[in-house]
Amino acid sequence: MKDFYIAHEDEIKSGKTTDVYFIRTKKILETKGIHKKVFADVSTTSLPKGWKWGVLAGIEEVAKLLEGLPVNVYAMREGTIFHPYEPVLQIEGYYKEFGIYETALLGMLSQASGIATAALRIKIAANFKPVYSFGIRHMHPAIAPMIDRAAFIGGCDGVSGVLGAEMIGEKPVGTMPHALILTIGDQVKAWKYFDEVVEPEVPRTALVDTLCDEKFEALMAAEALGKRLNAVRLDTPSSRRGDFRKIIEEVRWELNLRGYDWVKIFVSGGLDEESIEEIVDLVDAFGVGGSIASAKPVDFSLDIVEIEGKPITKRGKLSGRKQIYRCENGHYHRVPAEKKLERCPLCGAKVEPLLQPLIENGEIVAELPKAREIREYVLKQAEKFNLDIE
Repeated sequence: MKDFYIAHEDEIKSGKTTDVYFIRTKKILETKGIHKKVFADVSTTSLPKGWKWGVLAGIEEVAKLLEGLPVNVYAMREGTIFHPYEPVLQIEGYYKEFGIYETALLGMLSQASGIATAALRIKIAANFKPVYSFGIRHMHPAIAPMIDRAAFIGGCDGVSGVLGAEMIGEKPVGTMPHALILTIGDQVKAWKYFDEVVEPEVPRTALVDTLCDEKFEALMAAEALGKRLNAVRLDTPSSRRGDFRKIIEEVRWELNLRGYDWVKIFVSGGLDEESIEEIVDLVDAFGVGGSIASAKPVDFSLDIVEIEGKPITKRGKLSGRKQIYRCENGHYHRVPAEKKLERCPLCGAKVEPLLQPLIENGEIVAELPKAREIREYVLKQAEKFNLDIE
């Protein structure tokens, strides 16, 4: 028996994390000798909360999942901005060979894309100021690295998880918990001990809302650490906040008045797009938890759109192979695969096909970029296409 209710990599790769009806489907096809090649689209008809666009994430995991199977896979590059009704990934092969992986691949894309999208929306709400993902405590630890990766490629500047950061080649970020101050019993001693013990490359950010009013603790921290103090963090719970903007204004005023104008203000605790927009002009950086880590997954589905070369699909879907083109001005066009576009019908700009080979006959043929490269691609699109969160 396992101690934790988690699936190991070999169990996922063997298809044990599938829904049982896919196992039954495979058994029927094999028993009856039905061997038909299909072409399937992965897409969504809507995004959570009525969002207009999403950030595609999870492509690397899907590539590793399907590697070695007798299939061809086409996909948008990981980190691509997509919209409802646009296929983000396509699979070509005999259904009995890949059908049992539908559950896993949809889960990989759905949850990672939901988190990455939420991260970019938060980054936009923060006017592209530093945002850090602090939310893995809200989710099962088995998927903490996936959460951290998706949050990072979606635009977060860093993640708090030790293993997640290690797996994406980054250093984990974080400040100090209330537990440190309470255990030591004196906030000034706690800040000084942190400064004395923790490696010097870690920014000195003092948590200033444990025992006293935020502005008084902020001044105490500035006096205790002087020029070594990088920032003060306000993690004030909603039950004690009152007008949080006013609290932040007070902290900034009192620090500036006494010459501590270099000390930045870092805010965390229950933040979302709306609350960030209300204080973004006053705050230098944000630590965001559940609104990123617990983001609602994108409701992707896999639908057969062609069988043995003939277009066919279920009700409510569009049959046949498709390509998605995007121009340099951010216009998207979904067209039949045989129709080639060179110029955008709306603005005349050159277009690029977004669905490109990922796997050919079981071999991964596309580059799988590092997390930082994907993040840069995401932020470049956000700025170039002037994405908004309205």
